[in-house]
This record gives sequence, structure tokens and C-alpha cells, in this order.
Amino acid sequence: MSFKKLNTALIEALERLEIQTPLPFQKQILPKISSGRDLFIVAPEGSGKTTSLVISTIQKLESVAFEDAPRALIFVEHKEAALALEEEFRKFTKYMNLRIFSAFDAPDIEKQKNEIYNGVDIVIATPKKLFKLFKITGINVSQLKIIAVEDAEFLTKNSDYNDLIRIPQHISKCQYLVFASTINSKIERLKDSFMARAEVLRIKV
Repeated sequence: MSFKKLNTALIEALERLEIQTPLPFQKQILPKISSGRDLFIVAPEGSGKTTSLVISTIQKLESVAFEDAPRALIFVEHKEAALALEEEFRKFTKYMNLRIFSAFDAPDIEKQKNEIYNGVDIVIATPKKLFKLFKITGINVSQLKIIAVEDAEFLTKNSDYNDLIRIPQHISKCQYLVFASTINSKIERLKDSFMARAEVLRIKV
């Protein structure tokens, strides 16, 4: 897949960031994600997984804000990972109106709930925080198009894993993506829940 097949705003962002051609990994994975299927994506660090996640999410959302409910949920391990991924998204969305919000294990959950209710397109969160928001009806999932897990190795923690698998029970339909450098037993167990139909892609670069 070449970048020429992306929407105009995303192509302009790539040009501004001087990203001219897809990495070998991205050539393989971007068409798979674009197809809409659920995927376990296993590739080494430095292969371009994070950029692929950012590009695919923005493309899925057509580079524009829409109504108030989130259309993408992305799970990360902790606050630092959430803020780092948010910063990466903002590099691409500088001249777009997409709204990005990070929710991590800070104490003021009501403030985070209210900010999400005010309208966001992409929520980046720890499993613990997002499950708490679900319990207080702080997330409207009616418009969801994509749920992703970045660097899924952190799911070896029982608390993170259990919080994560409870959330898709509230969701009728969307695309699921799990990115990891290696597959461990907890990641494989996701097949027993919301990843039952997912294709496993092991890519060496």
C-alpha cells in the first residue's frame, strides 16, 4: 500500500513530516488494517508499529472530527505511554480537527469523564482508567470504529488483562488491533474473548 491511497489531509501531514514512502513493515500491514479485519500484529521494536497505528487510525476516521462520541480507543500500559502516543498523534493531526484525549490513572475521574463528554474522537487510556470510566458511563461506545492495544506485552499483569477484556462486552461491532513485539500467553488468551476471529501476522523486518 502506498501513501497515495490515503486521504488528502493525511497525505499532507506525511509530506509535512517528510515521511515519503512506507517502511517495509508498513507496506505489509497498512493494507491488512485497511481491510477492516481484526489483527494480532507481531513485529520487532523499531519496525514502525506505532506510526502504522497512528496512520491507520487517522485514515479510519477520515482525518476529521465527528459528533461527540469517541470513534477510536487505544490501550496503553501507563501514563507515560499515553502521553507519548498522544504526542505522536498530534504531530500528524496538527492541521486537522481530530480531538485526542489521554485518560490515565489520575485521581480526578469526573473531570476526565466531562472532557470526554464534551467531544473527542480518539481516547488513549490505561485499561484500569477506561474500565472505571465505563462503570460510571463515562464512555459512549455507539460510534466506535477501532479498538487497539499498543505494546500489548504489558497485559501479563492480571489487573490490566481483566480490565481490558471486560470492555468489549459493551461493544457491538468494531475493528480490533493488537500490536506486540512478542506473543505471550495472556495475549494469546485474547482469542478466547473479543479476538476470536483475528488473524495473526508475524512480520520480520
